[in-house]
Amino acid sequence: MPAITLPDGSVRRFDAPVTGTALAAAIGPGLARAALAMKLDGRLVDLACQIDHDARVVFITRRDPEALELIRHDAAHVLAEAVQTLYPGTQVTIGPAIENGFYYDFHRNEPFTPEDFPAIEAKMREIVARGAPFVRSVVERGDAIAFFERRGERFKAELIRDLPADQTITFYRQGEWTDLCRGPHMRTTADVGSAFRLMKVAGAYWRGDHRNPMLSRIYGTAWRDQKELDAYLHMLEEAEKRDHRRIGRDMDLFHLQEEAPGSVFWHAKGWRLYRTAESYMRRRLDAAGYQEVRTPQLVDRSLWEASGHWEKFREHMFIATVEDEDRVLALKPMNCPCHVQIFRQGVRSYRELPLRMAEFGACHRYEPSGALHGIMRVRAFTQDDAHIFCTEAQIAPETVRFVELLASIYRDFGFPEFRVKFSDRPALRAGDDAVWDRAEGALREACATAGVAYEVNPGEGAFYGPKLEFVLRDAIGRDWQCGTLQVDFVMPERLDAEYVGEDGARHRPVMLHRAILGSFERFLGILIEQYAGRFPLWLAPVQVAVATIVSDADAYAAEVAAALRAAGLAVALDTGNATIKAKIREHSLAHVPVILVLGRREAEARTVALRRLGGEAQEMLGLGDAVARLAAEAAAPDLPGRAAA
Repeated sequence: MPAITLPDGSVRRFDAPVTGTALAAAIGPGLARAALAMKLDGRLVDLACQIDHDARVVFITRRDPEALELIRHDAAHVLAEAVQTLYPGTQVTIGPAIENGFYYDFHRNEPFTPEDFPAIEAKMREIVARGAPFVRSVVERGDAIAFFERRGERFKAELIRDLPADQTITFYRQGEWTDLCRGPHMRTTADVGSAFRLMKVAGAYWRGDHRNPMLSRIYGTAWRDQKELDAYLHMLEEAEKRDHRRIGRDMDLFHLQEEAPGSVFWHAKGWRLYRTAESYMRRRLDAAGYQEVRTPQLVDRSLWEASGHWEKFREHMFIATVEDEDRVLALKPMNCPCHVQIFRQGVRSYRELPLRMAEFGACHRYEPSGALHGIMRVRAFTQDDAHIFCTEAQIAPETVRFVELLASIYRDFGFPEFRVKFSDRPALRAGDDAVWDRAEGALREACATAGVAYEVNPGEGAFYGPKLEFVLRDAIGRDWQCGTLQVDFVMPERLDAEYVGEDGARHRPVMLHRAILGSFERFLGILIEQYAGRFPLWLAPVQVAVATIVSDADAYAAEVAAALRAAGLAVALDTGNATIKAKIREHSLAHVPVILVLGRREAEARTVALRRLGGEAQEMLGLGDAVARLAAEAAAPDLPGRAAA
């Protein structure tokens, strides 16, 4: 007689085991129509699952966050059935739900192309309209292998052979089509709905190994309704317009090339943007009591072995062998072990804590070539990295200070809001459970003290400690995880860091790993796309263009440009032969925030005609007033004399 507790605390009792479908119907016809799946004691399962014990049940409807993954998972199955119906002989491999959509990998002699999409989508809509139930069955390993081998599905048969011996093997059938799947699924194919679209096709090696066959991967997106799908497609259109690679090229900020994969060639304008952000961050850290340091690029493997990174991170390191010393060095992928080495020089006292150690550390990590993406995903990057060595009692106040600093910096860069994820212990980690209990407890207490609300991100902590992840939302609704704060009891122990406490005894410090921007390269890519290249004046690589209407104004234009540069502004002087209309268009396309137009009248009166990017109106100002106003507007947000644009 199972007693089933519902979210409102009410209890339903049954004389025999009951399915989720029957339970929903017993509660009411509205829920029976709306329920897609259920959480049984916290585990997502099909509605057809039988409940034979006292349990807690939460029903999942289309409006719940979990519904999106179910819709996308089922859409992948519908895609696979459509493909095999239209293209007999095609083998299916794997087809997971992913962020914003799904994909399925197919083995076929002729790769798919986007021209195949209309026919596949039409067949998918037929399958959805058919509304065939998803039916789960448990199959013996040998029978499962034989089933797929009879169908010529060698990839599925291989997957089954490689499953752990104790794993239950389940099939899901939708009408006449069957797939290997753990589930769960919704009720029928009709629950997928019509808000889906196939997006692109790509190549992918079976199991990610280049020695294996090349598969044809079809990507799709699926949403709860047409409104959500339309919003996502609009966001993609906006993202394409804002692509930092295109804008970076148009604004002459940077380039990338094959001879240096994953490394950025910063041009003069882009480097000015970089230095502006770096100078701002340096001033903020100085004011917040951080000590800036610099540590080596090449470090002996012994330090990485001692820290635990060699075991956990070796595949992402670039290695250099010094033959005459029989030594293996690694280009540092992060700064933390090196900062511990500075902390360990001399005897540290509790009076020095908290010690906030910052570095704009140049790091290198191996990223597969297929994962590289402009300046967002690179192999050579600079972190705005810092480590706070403190006592356990100082974790909470240091967290409060850090969150206040981070929030202020994000506001200055144009991100007034962020959300926080709490990432707890991963399966592969250093330190025992007692250490992790202390670290996670300390971080939760710090969040409570700082007033930080968070969502739990299970199992995604660093290998040495739990962490907070700070997620920005940009102008078109995309999320970017940038900042992080990690509580680490493990590395100070492994690397023998200690301080003399007030009691005269030796103690281990706690190490708070923290970053705000994450990496300069990625954050600048985010900024480029956030502003679509139309930066606020303080960040703009070229802040003012001085453009002449006639050559008679050239000498005065040079004087104006010199005055602006003397006030600290980045100026482009344009005395070329093009028409003023062409000059304005050129500088507008380059996203220069301010254009000063000068002709004979302006030269004689020592005035300027000030024109803002995107505006048609011009404002007449005296030269001195214009320089003073623009210098105040162009000051970074943390500097005195800042004026609103």
